[in-house]
Amino acid sequence: MSFLLLAKRNAYFLRRRPHIAHRYYATEVLINAGIKPTPFGQPLYPSHPHLLQPGETTPGIPEEEYERRRRALMDSLPDDSLVVSVAGQVKYMSGQIFYKFRQASDFWYLTGFEEPDSAVVLEKNSSTRGYRMTLFSSGKDSAKEQWEGAKTSFQDIMTNFKADDAQHISSFASALKSLASSFSNVYLDIPQTSVTAKRNRIFQKTILKYLSAEGFNNKVDYESLIDSISSSKRKSLFPEVSKLRAVKSKVEQKVMRAAADISGRAHAKVMRFTEPGQSEHAIASHFEYLCTVNGAQRLAYVPVVASGPNSLIIHYTSNNQLVEDGEMRLRLRYYAHVSRLWEIFVLTSGTLWRSSSSTKLHRESCHVIRKELNRIGFDLQGMTGTSDVEAVLYPHYVGHPIGIDLHESSEQYRSRPLQEGMVVTVEPGVYVPPSPSFPTHFHNMGIRIEDEVLVGKNHPTILSVNAPKEIADVEGACQGLLGLEPL
Repeated sequence: MSFLLLAKRNAYFLRRRPHIAHRYYATEVLINAGIKPTPFGQPLYPSHPHLLQPGETTPGIPEEEYERRRRALMDSLPDDSLVVSVAGQVKYMSGQIFYKFRQASDFWYLTGFEEPDSAVVLEKNSSTRGYRMTLFSSGKDSAKEQWEGAKTSFQDIMTNFKADDAQHISSFASALKSLASSFSNVYLDIPQTSVTAKRNRIFQKTILKYLSAEGFNNKVDYESLIDSISSSKRKSLFPEVSKLRAVKSKVEQKVMRAAADISGRAHAKVMRFTEPGQSEHAIASHFEYLCTVNGAQRLAYVPVVASGPNSLIIHYTSNNQLVEDGEMRLRLRYYAHVSRLWEIFVLTSGTLWRSSSSTKLHRESCHVIRKELNRIGFDLQGMTGTSDVEAVLYPHYVGHPIGIDLHESSEQYRSRPLQEGMVVTVEPGVYVPPSPSFPTHFHNMGIRIEDEVLVGKNHPTILSVNAPKEIADVEGACQGLLGLEPL
């Protein structure tokens, strides 16, 4: 049986944060169990020594890394600047049934703090540190914690997240209003909007819904806060943080490689696991299980396991049909993302990393795909340009930057040269509709080979190297010849 596994794993911090799994014997668990129940609102070394090393704020990321990020941001801004970043909010499925919380990316990048109803304010100054940091959160509340679990105390926030001050979120509005009057530049954004254009309209009066209701006593307070920050002062934080996030530090590169290894091994095991007659859902669940049990915190997005003609739907998420013998299959996963194919014919395009920009890389991938399709029997004479190939057979870009988010800084990525330290995907694909214009034996095949590539000074590093890609490796994984069993 042939099939396509296209898996995207966004994992650099496997929140995004990949937790490197360790196996302990029972006696070791007792020794290394940490504080239980935890007094903190997220894993920290005293409570989760199996996930974090001493000095780490989040798994794999030391406190010095967060300090470096904040300092780099503040150094890049003009004097007399104030930075405001707001946490994400809990979203509800219905009533009081909530979805698993996901922190706002920029807020997490700057703080590592994982609780909702929070905000951070950075004041640029002339101190040795270069700024003053105040973190606002909901703090300790024994009644709420009985239902929701622990929250981090203000003292622990200052100790573990290196804030100069920690205050209750209810004081955020008044504190911001007071501070804004003292600075000439106020950088802030609303977090995680779905459309970039909307995200950049940061001063529309919608930020209220991203803050705890405790932050404002009423709408008048909110209006007063916005009015206190004149339009000449207000600046967008998003592009400033995006420039920093585009280039990964050595620490980030290491964590992304760990996530890629988790996903690559899971790919190989799922290849061995898959059999005719299984449901797409079972395959998706098995892949997610393998990633989770080996340290991944979550998937980057809803898995795509598209068998047969479903593979023509690039973001197919129904995952509710059976896989028939001889079909190809596609599947997607999270942070540091990777795609793999059983039965490969677009492999050649994935070697074009040396292009100086993503635009050139995409043009070259179109050229190679056209050349290779002609070689295997496609008659593309009627398709006169690369745009025709893109519209019908290759309707997506060759890749995108990746990091905390699956798609990072996309608008900057296409307009700037590739730079050392960037991590990008290289994911050429071909999707053949059942048209008489194309060879019948390729009808209803959707194929994408995707790698996660770290751009180096002289050569690239394929972070997703452990996901089988070459034909011999794919066949070996499916047949159990790589020494990996399905579980």
